Amino acid sequence: MSISAPVVLTLFSFLFTVFLILWRPRGMNEAVPATFGAVLVLMSGTVSLADLGVIATTVSGAAITIMATIVMAIVLESFGFFLWAAKGLAIRANGSGIRLFWYVNLVCFLMTLFFNNDGSILITTPILLIMLQHFGLKNHQKIPYLLSGALTATASSAPIGVSNIVNLIALKIVGMDLYMHTLMMFVPATLGLLFLVFLLFLVFYRQSPAQIPHQLIVPNRPGRGKKHPLGDPAASPSPLEEKPHLMYRILLFVFCVRASLFLASYVHLPVEAVAVLGSLLLLGWRWYYLRIHPLDVLKKIPWHILVFAFGMYVIIYGLHHIGLTERLVTLFRPLVSGDPLNASLMMGGLLTFLSTFFNNHPALMIGTLTLTQMGLDPLTLKIAYLASVIGSDIGSLLLPVGTLASLIWMHLLRRHKVKIDWKEYVRVTVVVIPPTPLFTLTCLAFWVSWIY
Repeated sequence: MSISAPVVLTLFSFLFTVFLILWRPRGMNEAVPATFGAVLVLMSGTVSLADLGVIATTVSGAAITIMATIVMAIVLESFGFFLWAAKGLAIRANGSGIRLFWYVNLVCFLMTLFFNNDGSILITTPILLIMLQHFGLKNHQKIPYLLSGALTATASSAPIGVSNIVNLIALKIVGMDLYMHTLMMFVPATLGLLFLVFLLFLVFYRQSPAQIPHQLIVPNRPGRGKKHPLGDPAASPSPLEEKPHLMYRILLFVFCVRASLFLASYVHLPVEAVAVLGSLLLLGWRWYYLRIHPLDVLKKIPWHILVFAFGMYVIIYGLHHIGLTERLVTLFRPLVSGDPLNASLMMGGLLTFLSTFFNNHPALMIGTLTLTQMGLDPLTLKIAYLASVIGSDIGSLLLPVGTLASLIWMHLLRRHKVKIDWKEYVRVTVVVIPPTPLFTLTCLAFWVSWIY
């Protein structure tokens, strides 16, 4: 049976785009191959111009929410939050390398919940690098903190849908709001994260230094090294030294904005509108205290995320139109339609495999579109979707190519001349990652069955 030219071109576009995203020759921005692939799919005819409007509606709300969250991160950097956080970690560790391990993972978890997984990596990795450098630790002594923090930060996007752009897009497809997502997901995903960190602790226990300096010393003048993606933490203005209560009020405000996103979702208000309003108020607050004009964020916001998300979704839409999801439906419907545990393990396993080798962005989009075609009952659909998120957010961490956040993390380490190669990465993840999604998926099935 012959294969038509549009099908061949669409498949080529997908494979070639994923290849370039993972390879990133000369540091190529991921939006470039996504745009190239999307153009090829449009030329093939498998996605029409009319489809672009549907895609824009699906992607825009999630992308705007993530952008507003990144603006909050930029504002916090301006207030000196990152330097303050590094000093706070050093003080609370109180000279114990083991205590520092648990604090690092707690901070990475909270940063992802407050912002998003990519933003958490961009924020916490340079802070940890600065802190560990001033502690005078050797390269192998830094690995327990850097690697465990990166895995925790990325996996922490599972408990709440607003912490990952692809989760937000998938939520819209299956018709689930943030309130329902959190009710069904927060407990099992958080248990899974605790399980992951415990396994990481066992792996790194002997490698972690028993004693570290009691205090972090940060130079007053910024160094000449690479700049932080959101600015240079060492060069940040720090009103915290003079007005510590100001930072606590700002953190309380950010917490209220994040909580309001769930309230907006519950009462069916546009989540992105609330996120933008919160960011604008925070920008005004910064302008009042620091006299920094709000327009500076236009240069710091990674606008390519919008282009990347839109381009990838065009490609996935093309795969959907040439029958990929129909084949997956035929294969997995009998497996998913059983009891909740089957639905959880099968879809979580499928998304773990797809995400590990093809990146979790296109993988979760494919999985979500497949679920909507299975004709599942509402409860099974929700369990299967949430299982897909676990596979996409946690199972994908087996290889660095599984998530965009992991690729960003590896890139940051190379810039700061910290050596953690693939072999070192996989030596840890091959032990901690396979059992973690399995444990989390089992918790999900029993938790949802219990509350329903």
